[in-house]
Amino acid sequence: MYFVYIIRSKKDHKNYIGSTSDFNKRLEWHNAGKNISTKHRAPFELVYLKEFVDKHSAIQYEIWLKKQKGGFKVKELIKWFKNNSAPIA
Repeated sequence: MYFVYIIRSKKDHKNYIGSTSDFNKRLEWHNAGKNISTKHRAPFELVYLKEFVDKHSAIQYEIWLKKQKGGFKVKELIKWFKNNSAPIA
């Protein structure tokens, strides 16, 4: 399984979009400052997560989302996720 996620920095309130096969490990990686592009923006919180059966589909969706960055669609997805998701352990 693969995931596309949007995390929000609690420091500067900006979003980061990524994909991974292990979301919990990746979130720990971001929060530990081990990702070069996000290390000065930690800590992060999950604001959107979508599951895919294969890596190719996840990457295609990630690319599509990044093209929407800052747009209405991303904000709409975050709002939907907040209202319809159970907390992730």
